[in-house]
Formats: sequence, C-alpha cells, structure tokens
Amino acid sequence: MPDRVDVLGVAFDRVDLPSAVARIVERLDRGERTFVITANPEFVMLARADAGTARIARQADLVVPDGTGVAIASTLLGSAIPRVPGRLLVDALVPPLAVRGTPIFLLGAAPSVAERAADTLRRREPRLRIVGCYAGVAEDDADTVVRVAAASPAVVLVAYGMPKQEAWIARNLASLPSVRLAIGIGGVFDQLAGVQRVPPSVLHHLGLEWLWRLMREPWRWRRQRVLPLFAALVLRRRLLGR
Repeated sequence: MPDRVDVLGVAFDRVDLPSAVARIVERLDRGERTFVITANPEFVMLARADAGTARIARQADLVVPDGTGVAIASTLLGSAIPRVPGRLLVDALVPPLAVRGTPIFLLGAAPSVAERAADTLRRREPRLRIVGCYAGVAEDDADTVVRVAAASPAVVLVAYGMPKQEAWIARNLASLPSVRLAIGIGGVFDQLAGVQRVPPSVLHHLGLEWLWRLMREPWRWRRQRVLPLFAALVLRRRLLGR
C-alpha cells in the first residue's frame, strides 16, 4: 500500500502532481486498473456521513487533494500533502496519453459539453485519441455502460460531479474490461468547453479557486456549509494530537 495520509478518515496519497501522473502512467503501462479520486473537503465530510462514499474512497487506487482545504488540513495534522487539482491532472495526463495513443472516453457534463471539451483537447494535442463522448445520466448504468463499452477505451474521464461520478466508477469499472484508468473530474469538461472560466493563475497560487467558483456560482454555498465544520474537526484533531 503506498504511503497515505489520513484526513478525517479519508486516506490521501502522498504525491504531488508530477508523481501522481508518473504513478498513473506506470500503472497504465503495466496494464493495471486504476481508480482515481480527486477529493476536496466536501468529499471528506460526505465520506464521514455516508458509509457508501467512505467505502468508495477505500476502493480507490489513488486519492489526491483537489482542494486547498485538504492540503492545509494535512499540514496542520503533521503530514503535508500538496494539491493535485483535477483540472491540472487532466492537463498533465494529456501528453503521455497522446504519445501512447491511449483511447479515451469523455463521459458526463451537460449535452454537447464533452464534445466541445474533446475539441479543445484535440487542438492542444492533435495526437490525442478520443474514442467517444457522451453526457448520459449518472444513474442510468444500462445506457452509459453500453456506450462506454462499445468504444473500448482504456481511459474514462467521468464528469458527473461529486459523489455521483465516483459512485458511477465504483459500480461499473469491473464491467468495463477495456478500461484501465477511471478518474472523476468534476467540472473539468465545463472549463475545457468554455462553459466555466478557468480561475486566474493568481487565485490558483493563493489556493482561492473555491472562492472563484463561489463568486461565479453562488448556489455552491449550500455545499460549502460543511467547510466550517471540516476546519473545526481538523483543529480539534490537531489539538488532541491524533
């Protein structure tokens, strides 16, 4: 088992972006199946409250901190791990996947968004082999699994949002024999398609991407209500020394 850091019950891998990419590519080259979760504090809090989500987190082969909150929490708890945002993970995986000719399927987001995201990725890397795009419905496995299986991809990027995308992968990965890598990537297709603007680099470096999203999508405050409790639990664990 790779070295992992516990953040309120969710085990995160101690990797930065380059080493996460290297680990994924090595596993692909060996033909090993890899389930990747890019988790933020909201995911951690959901895993604490929902046994199914907690079980999915334990099933994953690689769990990386998508949000600043997890990275800060790990530092406070004495085992610092860097952020590995899903947006940057996808960007970093594109070149090695293109070089290898790895077939990729883009699943999720709103209708036509995955196709527009695919166009953006192909402009960045013309050699990238995208074998299918489909919005589908996260709960309609009978439809989505057939679509993905027919395309025989080695990689599936799933954009149904947390935790639906992770649940879809956990339910269906075993039924997709061609798939070696599955990643839940949240709103990455929206950003690639231009539906959402990418946060300015200064906000990324300051770790304030969450604030950028909240300003542009005020409805997110309902999901982010758990953040004060997340912070309080981290501080409590630090004070207790465990």
